[in-house]
Amino acid sequence: MEHLSPNQRAWRRFRQNLPAVVSLWFIGILGVFVLLWPLFSKPAVARFLPTGLTHSAVAGSDEQFAAPSSQYWFGTDVHGRDQLSRIMSGARVSILVGLVGALVSFIIGVLWGAIAGYVGGWWDGAMMRFVDILYSLPSIVFVIVLITTLEELAKGWLTQKFGAEVAQYSRMIFLFVGIGAVSWLTMARIVRGQVLSLKNRQFVDASRSLGAGHQRILFQHILPNVIGIIIVYITLTVPSVILYESFLSYLGLGIQPPFASWGSLIAEGAGQLNPVRVYWWLIVYPAMTLVTTLMALNFFGDGLRDAFDPRG
Repeated sequence: MEHLSPNQRAWRRFRQNLPAVVSLWFIGILGVFVLLWPLFSKPAVARFLPTGLTHSAVAGSDEQFAAPSSQYWFGTDVHGRDQLSRIMSGARVSILVGLVGALVSFIIGVLWGAIAGYVGGWWDGAMMRFVDILYSLPSIVFVIVLITTLEELAKGWLTQKFGAEVAQYSRMIFLFVGIGAVSWLTMARIVRGQVLSLKNRQFVDASRSLGAGHQRILFQHILPNVIGIIIVYITLTVPSVILYESFLSYLGLGIQPPFASWGSLIAEGAGQLNPVRVYWWLIVYPAMTLVTTLMALNFFGDGLRDAFDPRG
């Protein structure tokens, strides 16, 4: 009989999940394109590629609102910029926001929930009541108020201290702060519940009787047993944060020009809809890319969840 470790069994179960495997391939290919896309417009690289892959995201042309063709695969926008390049450029911003939100969720949420669950008592009550207070606030309103307030207070200071070039990134910086402020709450609750169920197990008592300190018990014995759930929830946090950012950018409160994200591109496409002529490619392709990526991330997260917890 073949002896496999828990991680090997989880990987075997994951490979049997076709939607999750296909989603992993899609995410990997998209990640490679997003990372390498700026190189495609370099003359040394562009001569080996199809014309539709070689346009710069910021280079305008005289072909405004050109329909999708062999030259412009996804058409052009109001300034004659290639829409495919704009979508890939927006993917860098949207995915970066998603990864930052997941990182904040991992660092703050895991530490907050682990400490609250392990310490217990009054500290647990106080820390989780703080989480409940943030949960009770309408998250979208809270993030909007936080972004607009911090931006108005700090933009002048950033311009004075670091110059206008840094100040133009202020909206992006405060978007990270606002989304990060609410992205870790569910992670903290999940980790706390897992730590509460593990801290009185026999292996923890054995470690304590052998003289292990609280820090060693928490970070070397308890949290490694929760890492599967943490990884699963992180993969489900990324699409939710991307969707959050896209919604804020669609409202005009997220990423601002000259930068672009999928949400801002959808908003620009919606602004060009009129009864005279519909430039459908300006809204269909960014929306299709956003929806496909969100679905792939969710399928991937579901596959990880089923792999690490087959009883679920």
